[in-house]
Amino acid sequence: MIFAAILAGGTGSRMGNVDKPKQFLLLGNKPIIIHTIEKFQINDKFEKIIVLTPKKWVTYTEDIVNKYIPDSDNIVVTEGGELRNDTIMKGIEYIEENYNDLDEDAIIVTHDSVRPFLTHRIIEENIKYAKEYGACDTVIPSTDTIVESKDGKIISSIPNRNFMYQGQTPQSFKIKTTKELYNSLSNEEKEILTDAAKIFTVKGKDVYLVDGEVTNIKITYNYDLKLANSILASVNQK
Repeated sequence: MIFAAILAGGTGSRMGNVDKPKQFLLLGNKPIIIHTIEKFQINDKFEKIIVLTPKKWVTYTEDIVNKYIPDSDNIVVTEGGELRNDTIMKGIEYIEENYNDLDEDAIIVTHDSVRPFLTHRIIEENIKYAKEYGACDTVIPSTDTIVESKDGKIISSIPNRNFMYQGQTPQSFKIKTTKELYNSLSNEEKEILTDAAKIFTVKGKDVYLVDGEVTNIKITYNYDLKLANSILASVNQK
């Protein structure tokens, strides 16, 4: 069984003076999150698409899903957690509570709600390599030099760019393995988690790399939304 988890916990604080989280801002003529959900809905491999959002926005999210996606029977909106990995674990909890016949190969494909331009290929490869390796992460090679500074003032090191990648999403995992590894983490290990893939790397487990796309952008700032509208206009002209 294969599930999608759309992570919609952002508040949009870096977007500036907006009255709602960034995932609900319009991209073209519909909210960003709707574009994202649609990319998963057209793939018939997903048993359920789970949209995880702050409690106060659950009803609003349900309303816009029903408004923009008429055939939404395989979409459910539920409350996420405080942090990213908490939200993913909430998604896994929902799956376990509603599906008693999960096998060892059941997959969860997790994706940022504000990355609306992921492709069918990226989704398919996430499914393929999560099944094969147990965990995978979507990345693109770093085109800029990465500079590390431990104090924010002085360069600590400059890693070899040839070995550096920029993380995107989806990140996809076998559900039972993810839960087992997460529950085995100490509190100290949980505190250093920056994303779900680190649950695996902290425990010495391999995470396979899936090639992303430069257009698979995360809409965080006003500039990103302007760029996203330009990408959308370009796509619509083809």
